[in-house]
Amino acid sequence: MYQAATVQQKIKEQQTQIKVVERQQQIEIQEQEIMRKEKELDSKIKKPAEAEKYRLEKIAEANRLRLVLEAEAEAEALTLKGEAEAYAIEAKAKAEAEQMAKKADAWNEYGKAAIVDMMLQVLPKVAAEVAAPLTRVNKITMVADSNGEIGAARMTDEVLSIMTKVPEVINTMTNVDIKSIMNGS
Repeated sequence: MYQAATVQQKIKEQQTQIKVVERQQQIEIQEQEIMRKEKELDSKIKKPAEAEKYRLEKIAEANRLRLVLEAEAEAEALTLKGEAEAYAIEAKAKAEAEQMAKKADAWNEYGKAAIVDMMLQVLPKVAAEVAAPLTRVNKITMVADSNGEIGAARMTDEVLSIMTKVPEVINTMTNVDIKSIMNGS
């Protein structure tokens, strides 16, 4: 019996050993299954997520770079536009100054005779403009005291009085003394 008990004992030990080996194999299988699932997770979720993250980062970087370049281009365009406008203003001012200088030179070259000639051409036009309202008048009533003239003579005196003030107005506006030029002084 002793031998049967020993054999029984050995059988039980081997069965226990078999269960331990089976259990270790199950653990190894589970660990391999865990590793397989981790690899599957890595390949199906982590890698695509990392790829998507990388793609989005590159898109964001490209957009940022595009915005920076657009802002720089816009700033450069505004600078160029400002410089062009400044150049145009400067050129226009130079041209106007040159034109004024040429006019001044021309006036200096004209001399007194030309100025008198121009004034003699312009004065009749001024007189016509001063007298023009009178051509549209139907009736004039003139009031004068007993010492003054009345009638058409009074009207002519008024027009001539206005005309004698024209040289003073020209002197005030242009600083050119027509009376002294016409007198030859």
